[in-house]
Amino acid sequence: MESTILRIEQFSAFFGATGVLKDIKLSIPDKRITAIMGPSGCGKTTLIRCINRMHELNPGATISGRILLDGEDIYATDPIIVRRQIGMVFQKPNPFPMMSIYNNVIAGYNLNGIRLVQNEKDRVVEESLRKAALWDEVKGALHRRGTFLSGGQQQRLCIARALAMQPEVLLLDEPTSALDPKATSHIEELLVQLKDTVTIILVTHNMAQAARVSDYTAFLYLGELIEFGPSERMFTAPKEKRTEEYLTGKFG
Repeated sequence: MESTILRIEQFSAFFGATGVLKDIKLSIPDKRITAIMGPSGCGKTTLIRCINRMHELNPGATISGRILLDGEDIYATDPIIVRRQIGMVFQKPNPFPMMSIYNNVIAGYNLNGIRLVQNEKDRVVEESLRKAALWDEVKGALHRRGTFLSGGQQQRLCIARALAMQPEVLLLDEPTSALDPKATSHIEELLVQLKDTVTIILVTHNMAQAARVSDYTAFLYLGELIEFGPSERMFTAPKEKRTEEYLTGKFG
């Protein structure tokens, strides 16, 4: 039996009076890749924004239910601490444009007012870039701006920036949708390596990607969790008719 790191209990999310997520119940296994898939507008991004307390930044956004990280309710915890424990990488690479590669990686420490001595900073930067499989490509250019990198390298820099805070969970919102096939392949290989050290939740509309890299898959439709299980079974023998119809292209 897999150990659970994140437990989502009777969780709903709203924008004003509009329900976006409806009574989600989901247990995310530790040190595995869980893909969240479903058609556009089904609530995938809202779900991961709720998991790192970003949903509430929208005016009129509310939630009900609980999300537990290691048994602790994240909505009873300071959101700044939650975002250190649960890192996020967005759809489009977004390195801070005025910062060097080096300063991008340690930006989380500076933003949180965490002081590091110089050799600690150097260690965090190198370790994080190595984890993101970027060190060898940028070690001679750490003080150039992150924006000079290619799209795929910028996305790996954003992954390094998230990993620098040593999160327990890493959320990725369609992290390869803006990248070419070669850069996509790099990121996918990287995610498979990273799951040894961090739990990964990957939002993707790319079914082939979910099948390639994930251990578990959740299928959302119109804000409801339709099915969740091991990816191999989900893609070969889904239990729910709507999952099967989505996988075979009948809607989506």
